[in-house]
Amino acid sequence: MSLRVLYIAHNHPSIRPGGAEQHALELHRAMSSLPEIESVLLTKGGPPVGTSGRTHEGTFIAPVDGHPNEYFLYTDGYEFDYINGTITDKDFYTKHFRAFLAAIQPDVVHIQHTLHLGYELIREVRNTLPKAAIVYTLHEYMPICARDGQMVRTRNDELCDEATPQRCHECFPHLSPQTFFLRKRFIQAQFELVDLFLAPSHFLMQRFIEWGIPEKKIRFEDYGRAIAAATPEQSREQRTRLGYFGQLNPFKGVHVLLEAMRLLEADPVTDGQERVTLSIHGANLDIQDGEFRRNLAKLLDETTKSVTLVGKYRPADVPALMRDIDWVVVPSIWWENSPLVIQEAFLNRRPVICSNVGGMAEKVADGVNGLHFRVGDPVSLAQTIRRAAGTTDLWDQMRRGIPAVYSLDDQVVKLGGLYRSLASNPRASERAHAVLR
Repeated sequence: MSLRVLYIAHNHPSIRPGGAEQHALELHRAMSSLPEIESVLLTKGGPPVGTSGRTHEGTFIAPVDGHPNEYFLYTDGYEFDYINGTITDKDFYTKHFRAFLAAIQPDVVHIQHTLHLGYELIREVRNTLPKAAIVYTLHEYMPICARDGQMVRTRNDELCDEATPQRCHECFPHLSPQTFFLRKRFIQAQFELVDLFLAPSHFLMQRFIEWGIPEKKIRFEDYGRAIAAATPEQSREQRTRLGYFGQLNPFKGVHVLLEAMRLLEADPVTDGQERVTLSIHGANLDIQDGEFRRNLAKLLDETTKSVTLVGKYRPADVPALMRDIDWVVVPSIWWENSPLVIQEAFLNRRPVICSNVGGMAEKVADGVNGLHFRVGDPVSLAQTIRRAAGTTDLWDQMRRGIPAVYSLDDQVVKLGGLYRSLASNPRASERAHAVLR
C-alpha cells in the first residue's frame, strides 16, 4: 500500500540552521527512499525566521528552491501569540493550511515543531483529514514552559522543575496566573488529538508525562543519524583541543565555556605542555539580544590566546571539523533533550564534556564516554577540562566507551512500520506502541 507522510517543522535549515530543523529535513529525505512511501516537508517561511517574505503577494505556499516535495508555509501578515503558541487570525489555519492539506492528502502527519505556526495545526489536521494519523515529536519543553521551552527561571536562570500558574507568573509578572492556567488547558486540548508522541530522551518523556500526556500515548524514540564512513585518526600525544558546535544563544552556555577558558588562560604552561584551546563553531549570534552579544564579545577579547570563533558551519563539514579537535563540549545551562551534537561527537569518536543535568547527563555516561561538570559553573568546567587535557590515556579510555549511534537508516525502517500501523487504524495506539518497542 502506498503511503504519503507529511512532515511539518518550524524552519528549513537552508534559512536558519538548528538541530530539530536538521533532523526533520534528514528524516524527510531519508523516508523518501523507502519503497511505496512518499514524503512531503512543510516548513515555516518568511520573518521572523527568514530575512525575506513571500515572493508573490497573496501566495502562502511556495516550493523550496530546487527540492521537490519541500514547501514553505508563509505567515506574512499574521500575528503569532508566543505565550499560547497560536496564530490569532484563525483563517491562517482554515484557509491556507487547510488548502494545503486538501491538496496533499497525507495518510500520516508527523509534526516536528509548531513554533511560529501554532498548536492549532493539530486541530486543523484532525478537522480536514479525520482519518489521518497524527504523530508529534517533542524536541524541548515549549508546551510546558513559556520561556522558549527552556524551563529556566527568568529571575536568576535557575533550573525549573515544575511549571505551575503561580511559578510561571513569577517568571512573567505582567501575566496573571490565570493566563498560564488557560495556556496549559489550551495546549492540552490540541494535544488530545495527537495519536502518538515521540520523545528523544527518557528525561523529557517523563517531564511530559508529569505535565499531563498519558503514558500510553508517548514513547521514547531517539534521533537517527546518517552514519558516515570512518576516517583515519590523527595521532596526538596531548589531547588539549576543545570544540563547541551549536547555536550561539544564552541557554547553550557558550558564555560559561568562555568564562572557564578565561580561568584556564591564567594557568602556567610548562615546557612540553600544550595550552588548552577552543574552537567555537556556531550560528545565530546575530539574532540574540545586545547584552548577550556584548558579553560574548568581551569574553572573546579576554581569551584570544586560546579561543577561536570560527562561526557558521554546514552539517557536511562536521567530520572534518571534529577531526581537528579532541573533546566536544556541551555546556548548556538548561535541561536539553537529546542534543544532536552529542550523537555527532560519538559518530566521530569524540568524547563529550557536558553539563550534569537532563538529556545531556542521560546521553553521556560520566567517566565512560565523557565527563560531567556542574551546570552553569565555569570553575567546575575549568577543573573538568584540566582533568581531560592533563590525564594521560583518559581520552583513549573515554573513546573506547563511546556507544554505537542509532542510524537514520534503522529509524526510517522503524518509523515506516509505525506509520503503516497508524494509517491502517490510527486510533489503535497499542499497535503503534508495539512497533516502537
